[in-house]
Amino acid sequence: MLERTLKPVIKRVSKTFPVLLLTGQRQIGKSVLLGMLQEKKRRYVTLDNLRDRELAKTDPQRFIQENPPPVIIDEVQYAPELFTYIKIWVDEHKFRYLNGNQSANPYGAFWLTGSQKFSLMQGIQESLAGRVAILEMLGLSYKEITGRPFKNKPFLPSLDLAHKETPGQMLTSPQIFERVWRGSFPELIVTPGIDRQKFYASYIQTYIQRDVKDFYNINNEIAFYNFLTAVAARTGELLNYDNLAVTARIDKRTAKLWLEILVRSGVVYLLQPYWGNINKRIVKTPKVFFMDTGLAAYLTGWHTPASLRLGAQSGHLLETYVFGEIMKSYLHNTGLEPRIYFYRDSNKKEIDFILEQNMTLYPIGVKQTSLPETRDAANFKTLSKLKNIKVGTGAVICLCRGIAALPKQNVVCVPVGAL
Repeated sequence: MLERTLKPVIKRVSKTFPVLLLTGQRQIGKSVLLGMLQEKKRRYVTLDNLRDRELAKTDPQRFIQENPPPVIIDEVQYAPELFTYIKIWVDEHKFRYLNGNQSANPYGAFWLTGSQKFSLMQGIQESLAGRVAILEMLGLSYKEITGRPFKNKPFLPSLDLAHKETPGQMLTSPQIFERVWRGSFPELIVTPGIDRQKFYASYIQTYIQRDVKDFYNINNEIAFYNFLTAVAARTGELLNYDNLAVTARIDKRTAKLWLEILVRSGVVYLLQPYWGNINKRIVKTPKVFFMDTGLAAYLTGWHTPASLRLGAQSGHLLETYVFGEIMKSYLHNTGLEPRIYFYRDSNKKEIDFILEQNMTLYPIGVKQTSLPETRDAANFKTLSKLKNIKVGTGAVICLCRGIAALPKQNVVCVPVGAL
């Protein structure tokens, strides 16, 4: 069983919050991770079970009586009626605990999982504000796959990286695109001989049936599948609702609604542009990223890693992969989402990613080259226009075989496999 870097974060927050909510796509290992941390006295119940779901919705107080804490409640989005009664339980036990009753300790009482990221937030904020820690989980990172998850911090460009030995085995270009093509769902990584095509076909069928059709009452499954494929074909690109609507043969209003569903369920992320303190020529449209490159590659018909590597979408899928690894390095190691953006202006000067920390911007470019040059970081200078903002070390993430600094620049070259 592969170690997940989120384990110590869950242990830590459970000591200070009565409720933990772990969100993320279906089948990325949320329940498995909590099961690995589960004490003998902590029971498990899933709302995929229709009997338990019905009880949770119609009589939430009785549901909690039958499943008293400490408890794991899986797929809690199906019964937001539980939140009010979880709040009541937490407040009663916290009052008794603060008044000296040690047996009423409320911390870590409820571990919840949900496949609907934002649809949960309103109910959580209304009922459990101040009582819940919300963590987001993505697929396996390359560090988790290679067994070196606890030796690394969240990624941040630094010239110090160039003076350290490149961690782990560096990947060749074919190896990198095999990782991009396969994706990061745990079952695809740990199950020998698994049929990738059948896995993704089953995943999409389950996702559309449970999350799209049942949860959102959308019955046009074929149209939604076509829309999902259209979004996958545009991962790493600026969002264009009109273009998506035309391709999927739906109206623009439906395209906006369906994209929101993809974002809510963690399939897609909308990366916002950085445009503060610059000028009016900055593009303010977000970029759309699939959170699993394997799913995007399957939907867009790349049947082998080699065809993907040599295909027209290779650059965008490599950028999508890098984005996912950066996000995992923060979400899984700290439990916090990074302040990450992209930059593009009307002159088409673009910086793939910008990390912001402590009023400092760290520009990042992704290049399909094994021999990075100074020109690969040329657009980083655009950030010098900013006022009251410091520009830190930049990074060119590429197919190079080791970490090195670009001559006479505050830029470090980082192999994709070192993220």
